[in-house]
Amino acid sequence: MASTKTGSLLETQPKTKPLGGPSAPVDLLVIGAGPTGMACAIEAQRAGLPAMLIDKGCLVNSIYRYPANMTFFTTPELLEIGDLPFTTAHQKPTREEALQYYRHVAQHYRLNVLQYQRVETVAGSDGKFVVTSTDRYEEIREWHARKIVVATGYYDRPNLLDVPGESLSKVFHYYREPHPYYDCDVVVVGGKNSAAEAALDLWRHGARVTLVHRGPDLSSSLKYWVKPDIENRVKNREIRAYFRSTVREITPDSVVIQTPEGRETLENDFVFALTGYHPDFDFLRSMGIELSGDQCRPVCDPETLESNVPGIYVAGVIVSGSHTSEIFIENGRFHGQQIARDLKKKLAGGS
Repeated sequence: MASTKTGSLLETQPKTKPLGGPSAPVDLLVIGAGPTGMACAIEAQRAGLPAMLIDKGCLVNSIYRYPANMTFFTTPELLEIGDLPFTTAHQKPTREEALQYYRHVAQHYRLNVLQYQRVETVAGSDGKFVVTSTDRYEEIREWHARKIVVATGYYDRPNLLDVPGESLSKVFHYYREPHPYYDCDVVVVGGKNSAAEAALDLWRHGARVTLVHRGPDLSSSLKYWVKPDIENRVKNREIRAYFRSTVREITPDSVVIQTPEGRETLENDFVFALTGYHPDFDFLRSMGIELSGDQCRPVCDPETLESNVPGIYVAGVIVSGSHTSEIFIENGRFHGQQIARDLKKKLAGGS
């Protein structure tokens, strides 16, 4: 929840009167206030088009939910938006530095961001969209816009294991920090960066860690400083690892896995199912956006990113559908320029 303490962002920044009410439709409403959504709003403002962002969480909510001590794989200049430099004392920026940077961007451009507003419906048509949202007090709000950009990302929709016991309170699909799991038996499911980094962090802070991965080995895309570290921990049996294995059931005090040698029951206190995430395809369909084939890519013009629904654009990782590894902040941040060019042409012409 946003802070109201003295010196907070909310108090140090003058509040902007929300745009997009019934009597004052905004030119552009951006659903999703991550880096890509922010870039879309910035480019629209540069084109002279008032924009508003709306997000069910806080500003750059996905980055906020990353592990507390995470370091990005990329360099800071590739995370920049709005031509504002991202300065850091490190070769690779940290989560905390990224949060500070994007707050600075929001302040610099005086972005109109509505936080903690979950969008429920998008109705109407090109030029006269009506968006309803629910705020954190469960009150329904209504917003009017001429154009819509959907930049909702994918981090809020985990890929589930779909096994008995996954709904137990001991099971998590996000990892934040290691301290609560000291002296506990922890199973980490997955073989990519998030799983490997969580396993290492937990082990280094006193947890007994077992890694379960359906593949024959850890992902080849692991960060170059993570790969030898996790491989050595597994080789030395400091972290127990089961490859070509899957979770079959989770109970309050154990995890049942299927291994090449048969089923095995592991003593267990907590489970981190870090098996990836996916866009909210149902939300896209609810707006009438068509999804193509098994990859669930939104049907859109590759030059303008306008979807098959006139006036609704898609941006960021959702453009790649289920292939979420194709688009990151590094390339999704340029989608705002493509969309703004088309918006300026169409809105200037009155369409």
